[in-house]
Amino acid sequence: MSNHPQPGTELLDGVSGEELFSVNMGLTYRDFLVLPGFIDFNPSDVELDTKLSKNISLKRPLMSSPMDTVTESEMAIAQALMGGIGIIHYNNTIEEQLEQVRKVKRFENGFIKDPVLLSPEHTVADLDDVKERHGFSGIPITEDGTANTKLVGIVTNRDVDFEQDRSTKLGKVMTKELITANQGISLKEANDILRTSKKGKLPIVDKQGKLVALICRSDLKKNKEFPHASKDDTKRLRVGAAISTLPESLERVSLLSQIGVDVIIIDSAQGNSSYQIEMIQFIKKTYPAIDVIAGNVVTQGQAANLIAAGADGLRIGMGPGSICITQDTMAVGRAQATAVYKTAHYASKHGVPVIADGGISNIGDIANALAIGASMCMMGSMFAGTKEAPGEYFYENGIRLKRYRGMASLEAMNKGGDKRYFSESQKIKVAQGVSGYVVDKGSVLNLIPYLVQGLKQSFQDMGFRNVTDLHTALRAGRVRFERRTESAQAQGSVHGLYSYTKPSMRVE
Repeated sequence: MSNHPQPGTELLDGVSGEELFSVNMGLTYRDFLVLPGFIDFNPSDVELDTKLSKNISLKRPLMSSPMDTVTESEMAIAQALMGGIGIIHYNNTIEEQLEQVRKVKRFENGFIKDPVLLSPEHTVADLDDVKERHGFSGIPITEDGTANTKLVGIVTNRDVDFEQDRSTKLGKVMTKELITANQGISLKEANDILRTSKKGKLPIVDKQGKLVALICRSDLKKNKEFPHASKDDTKRLRVGAAISTLPESLERVSLLSQIGVDVIIIDSAQGNSSYQIEMIQFIKKTYPAIDVIAGNVVTQGQAANLIAAGADGLRIGMGPGSICITQDTMAVGRAQATAVYKTAHYASKHGVPVIADGGISNIGDIANALAIGASMCMMGSMFAGTKEAPGEYFYENGIRLKRYRGMASLEAMNKGGDKRYFSESQKIKVAQGVSGYVVDKGSVLNLIPYLVQGLKQSFQDMGFRNVTDLHTALRAGRVRFERRTESAQAQGSVHGLYSYTKPSMRVE
């Protein structure tokens, strides 16, 4: 017989979630802590399975935001491989968004479907530029630098490392004797060829000799398998797409449904509107197989309206994002932790998961969001600056950066981001977001395992093995919380040192 105290028998310190958020004051994730629970399991025993929407379950409670500096196909593929999901933004034409979704749905693990190409007329300097922007240099060479002509060579580091004249054309230095494989080859067969040939790259060509895919030894080593990958019933990666409430979105939804999009997010800064309710009702009636996530909302009344209209999930947050200035500019919104708790409390009664969107800058924020009822965490700044985020790297004062901007920044609004702010026809634009830069964080394929491991350790400290148990205990008042004063927050952070090095989010 164990002498250890059993969970639930300890004295209850702190307050319940209901008591914590009963104060008439908005709280953020930093304003409280979850009190520790009883540990009788290892972090590896924690399962993070969760609900994205009524009908879609995922292995990881992480997703990337539909922002034009965060989520396009490369990010969405990485998110799905790691067990989450990416939402393709709509700051683009309908065809551009469709193509981004198609790329995710066509993705086969290990096969790069749209590699960077150059022509024999490009120079070594052009190759240097590709390496600087994309971080790789094994580049296939086709007759005209596009996928429309034959593959004629490949250039790798060993071909150009000692080439002093960077204006030399690639046609002079490229490797012309290539080992290729025919279209239709399996990943295992391709892996066998790479192993025996000792090559770093294996081009896949069609009957006309045109490049259709590329396989990299480094990718195969790094991405042997993704056991938690988010896949639909036909084993294709899951992906979502954002739409607005404008009439053009009717066509977007129709075409997105045809290519198998898994979930639609109606992307409005303030989602409690007749426009969004009508859009939810239209989609659920016309395309019942597609789950609809509505929002953004921050109150129970807003949540009730969208759930009544048929929403399969809710996106929570108005103004907490690092690049969002809605609360300052409009004096409307809500502190994020209070918004998440209140909406999740209502939505859980109707079986509707909520997504905490914004205000997350570290693992503790993710853990707190889940502890107060969120089923998923949507992040922009966390994933901005990664290799998979849209945009190119550049250096400023010796630091490698990428652009990151709010969809309500003047830059994004001028490109179409104002579709989510009911201001499309206004000549005067009032920005509710800013543009900025974030530091290079490396690859999402390395960052997400880091976040997941930290999250598992947090669940262990809280005493819960999975999200379902955590939420059940929250509603029963068994998850205990404590408010933090400003001095307690200061004490809980680094203090009293002459200097220190802050841990980097960049994971190799």
